[in-house]
Amino acid sequence: MPGVDKYLILKNQPLDKDLYEMEFLAPNLVPTCEPGQFIHLLPSSTLDPLLRRPISLYDVDRKKETITLLYKVVGKGTMLMTNVESNDYVDIMGPLGNNFTLKADQNVVLVGGGVGVAPLVYLARRLKEIDCKVTLLHGAENQNQLIKARVEQIGASYKPATMDGSYGYEGFITDLLLEEIDPRDIDFIYTCGPELMMSEVVSFANRNNISGQLSLEEHMACGIGACLGCVRRLRSSDTNYVKVCKDGPVFNFNDIDI
Repeated sequence: MPGVDKYLILKNQPLDKDLYEMEFLAPNLVPTCEPGQFIHLLPSSTLDPLLRRPISLYDVDRKKETITLLYKVVGKGTMLMTNVESNDYVDIMGPLGNNFTLKADQNVVLVGGGVGVAPLVYLARRLKEIDCKVTLLHGAENQNQLIKARVEQIGASYKPATMDGSYGYEGFITDLLLEEIDPRDIDFIYTCGPELMMSEVVSFANRNNISGQLSLEEHMACGIGACLGCVRRLRSSDTNYVKVCKDGPVFNFNDIDI
């Protein structure tokens, strides 16, 4: 059973309308965190809403012993999260789920759509630590939602695409992938974001015989595989279901139809 504890909030600030970055101090949690995992956060001290909210590990600083989350306001729970202030405490369970597979000395491409980029940032940090060449492609609505400074501080290359053309490539991140990335230079691909976007990334990888992993996003209640609220079939022909919170959220490209 994953640990549950209260953690001190250091900051909780907006990056853009409905997009927030929360950082908290977690010395006992940081050593156990792997890229691709998530935490389950209680958005309020009341019983409304009752359920926790799953939030990906966006970045982990082992020296500062801090964890940073990137979240988008999409409902009552995440709206309540915006009310948390510095020096407040939040109730967190985790880390939960499986993690991305890391291999040293590879040329890797990470493709993130919107807030789905979150688990790829800590992944980029860890990949750079094992001497990988890392290129992160990030699609967003506008330049205010980009995370260029954080990614470049990690040492990864950052290639953004914005739908309004305010910065970087104008259009879909998958078009940038097709037009500007040479598949011959890629050893492995990681992706997270809208399933339509990930489907195109997987198709690109399959056409070019590139292996990869993706992170699924599902509604979750318990976060530990007990409630069956996040079950799904990985392939249309499957008779068995997986629990995304426990068996995932990370899956290999060749294990899923998407």
